[in-house]
Amino acid sequence: LIWCHFLSAIVQLMCFYFIYLFIFHTENTQHGPVFTQEPSDSIFPLSSDDKQVFINCKAKGNPPPHYRWKVDGREIKTESDPNYSLVEGNLLVNNPHVINHGGVYQCIATNTFGTIVSREAKVQFALREGQAVVLLCGPPPHYGGIVLHPDSPDTRRFISQRTGNLYIAKVEASDAGNYTCAVKNMMINATVFSSPTPVVVRRDGKHPQFSSAPKIEVQFPDTLHVSKGSSVKLECFALGNPVPSISWRRADGNPLPGKIKINHSIGVLEIPYFRPEDASVYECVAENSRGRNVARGQLLFHNVEHLHWVQTLKDAHMVIDASLQWVCKAMGQPIPTYKWLKNGQPLLGRIQVEAGRLTISRISLVDSGMYQCVAQNEYGSAYASAELKVVASPPDFTRRPVKKSIVIQRGGEVVLECRPHASPRAAISWWREGELLMDNKRRTIMEDGTLRITNISKSDGGRYTCVAKNHFGTSSSTGILMVKGIYLFSTGFTTVPLKPRLPTFVEGRGTSSSLKLIMKYIAVLCSRRCLSLFVGVSGPPGAPEGLVVTDITDTTVHLSWGSGPDNHSPVTMYIVQARTPFSVGWQTVRTVPDSVPGQMMHATVKDLNPWVDYEFRVVAINSVGVGEPSTPSKQIRTEAAVPKVAPVIVSGGGGARGELVIMWEPVSEEQQSGEDFGYVVAFRPVGSSTWIQTVLASPDASRYIYRNESIAPLSQFEVKVGVYNRMGEGQFSRVIRVFSAEEEPSEAPSSVWARAASASEIEVYWKPIPPRSSSGTILAYEKGSHQSEAKRVRIISTTALLSGLKGSTVYLISVRGQNSAGLGPCSPAFNITTKKPPPRQPPRNIEWSLTNSKIFLNWEHVKATENESEVTGYKVVYHQTWHGITTVVQTNKTSVELHIPSGEDNLIEIKALTEGGDGTSSGPIRVPKMSSMFQILCSMQMTEVCIKESVG
Repeated sequence: LIWCHFLSAIVQLMCFYFIYLFIFHTENTQHGPVFTQEPSDSIFPLSSDDKQVFINCKAKGNPPPHYRWKVDGREIKTESDPNYSLVEGNLLVNNPHVINHGGVYQCIATNTFGTIVSREAKVQFALREGQAVVLLCGPPPHYGGIVLHPDSPDTRRFISQRTGNLYIAKVEASDAGNYTCAVKNMMINATVFSSPTPVVVRRDGKHPQFSSAPKIEVQFPDTLHVSKGSSVKLECFALGNPVPSISWRRADGNPLPGKIKINHSIGVLEIPYFRPEDASVYECVAENSRGRNVARGQLLFHNVEHLHWVQTLKDAHMVIDASLQWVCKAMGQPIPTYKWLKNGQPLLGRIQVEAGRLTISRISLVDSGMYQCVAQNEYGSAYASAELKVVASPPDFTRRPVKKSIVIQRGGEVVLECRPHASPRAAISWWREGELLMDNKRRTIMEDGTLRITNISKSDGGRYTCVAKNHFGTSSSTGILMVKGIYLFSTGFTTVPLKPRLPTFVEGRGTSSSLKLIMKYIAVLCSRRCLSLFVGVSGPPGAPEGLVVTDITDTTVHLSWGSGPDNHSPVTMYIVQARTPFSVGWQTVRTVPDSVPGQMMHATVKDLNPWVDYEFRVVAINSVGVGEPSTPSKQIRTEAAVPKVAPVIVSGGGGARGELVIMWEPVSEEQQSGEDFGYVVAFRPVGSSTWIQTVLASPDASRYIYRNESIAPLSQFEVKVGVYNRMGEGQFSRVIRVFSAEEEPSEAPSSVWARAASASEIEVYWKPIPPRSSSGTILAYEKGSHQSEAKRVRIISTTALLSGLKGSTVYLISVRGQNSAGLGPCSPAFNITTKKPPPRQPPRNIEWSLTNSKIFLNWEHVKATENESEVTGYKVVYHQTWHGITTVVQTNKTSVELHIPSGEDNLIEIKALTEGGDGTSSGPIRVPKMSSMFQILCSMQMTEVCIKESVG
């Protein structure tokens, strides 16, 4: 959830229009309602004494009208809402709330002649400075977990991690604006936003600021059961003025463990990796000058296994009329129960649910949506989400058309496949030369739409069209069947080994480069002797079948499979491949045995990563080549184990005085080996035998800062970083040496001086800080210039140019050094004044003439005012549009002669030169290329006058 604070000034424009309408009628004349008073935009300041607010509305009519009200387009039910009531036509708001009752109000008056509506009136309730306010978020239900990131967090404002509500302990003028609550589901990356909530703050000079003792509005439960290894967060926030300070302590007097994280800006105490010694009564203490308040809660250690997913859900894209089965499985103690949700609501109707198994038969379009499996026990719940997309489409042969051309011999057999993409499944019919085909003794249309013809004859040749039809459309695809005889003349038998190079058609079946064993009797025409010939064609083996994964451990699995067709060449070996969400494509994995022989159809895969999802496939190899891979196995997850990989890149150094900064490259998710992964950071001063350790429960952590004011600058420490997960602690990285933070510079730069370079620039110079005044290396100098606001620049040299300044302005200059520990003292400040700004008036009355390759320019002298720098000369800039060449000419006169090429256009600008910088440009003057017939003279004044004079 993210609170977005749109800080914009709220300007209320109260416009009163007086319209006088005179209607003359007798009192007995009946007529429709007419407004005599309508609601207007209003801001009502609230205080603790404000109990009622009136919003006015009055209409006349005969018969008298009755009234209704709307707020933000929603009709107000005054009879059922105790906060609203009607007094004649006026709306009375009882116990108004700054958030709940602000909005756009509209009055509705009705009698027997009709209904009229008033203008819309924006009504706001303003807070007094110093009051407290709570903005409600109300996130949608069934979001598995809430993660909140406060915008500009401070001790005045707090966002509840449980409810999303925003608490402001003490309202200030800067809090005015519109607030929006955003809820993001991290599983599906979807975000919804609340409507903006306005907050209006008024300063009441007649009354002192509202003040109060601390009132704890957000607190943790009185008793909380926490399981081993989990992370627990306790919330505490108090309203009050002055803003209460929040502190934490254990009721038993023991100090808080070093691993505890306290985030004062969001009011949360976090205990990662909960252990028995962390169980205690914890107290949150809120204090200000008006009083003190304490909230208590007891954390009890429960050695139970908290819920975690063993089998979760995956998004599914299904066709109409297909069947879907989702299975989710969670582990935990006590054993969890399951429920299923669709779009956040319990499942109803024909969908079958049995514990963690959901089955949908004959899927339809209405089944599309977001599904959640919820595993829950008395200690919590876990949500697994997946999206079901139901695909509805007409038949489409784009990817799998009917084979365009098939050659078959007489007496053979052919199979014509018809496999369009369609949802729902298409009804298939076959046509030959415009004639609908039906089943007979030689011809069969199979259930999947495949056409099979046996004992092929010459008459079976022709154009075959497959027509596919479903609810969404019809499509067709056509192929040609050619029937030919084979004539072979031979005087004897010869053994000829054949290896496929091109597609071949045998017995009516098209074959690819992975051919099956072909045995075909060939008839021959002969006069006296006849021969028979068997042709054997070998190819790479077919795909292995029936791949099964069993005996899953943390680093091994056992695979078994069945042999596929060897295509007339025995399988010599198998290779096993795997892929994971972290791999690029399929990778060959190590097995036992190292080389799987062709007669063995099982193997053990080794050296896998624990707690990683894997898919496997098997590829057969024979003397002809490498065959097609098997169908991938079902995805499995290896067992969890203690992590074996520690961070390999550990470094550190830098930070502020008294800090030891330790950094490392996080371990990849693939190598974390289990859930609840985190880091154990250990360090000790060089020469010490005792390690100091701390636990970081985040798998993404890459930095730890140890703060202790007693650490001397640039002290050496031995550092190592270890890993752990739910299964236990793993190994540490190698020990490295890291320096603590250095000391910030103790001296200021010397010999600082500056000069005004122009109206907008100041040059600053100084001597560097001597090495003895800093325990480390000077990384930069910070140069400050003070006028209405500070302008700071960080640089690494001993000179600097301050730019973007105001002319004729006094600036206060000081310089100080900076290293990795922080900033040193400032040098003595001194004043310097920028030069007067250049004239704002550009050169005027510019005249030019063009002769051959020369341009003659003259203009009126620019006169500076008293507050502007005197003109010392002029800058003429001309740009050749064709070659892109820019040339600058300076002169102290009000005329200039330029030599330019005659064959192209030129753009010319003129500026005044002053010690305060360049003046305002005259604007571009376009000088066209020279004509052989004309010389052009242009005078640039209030109007443009061009005189053309004949040449020669």
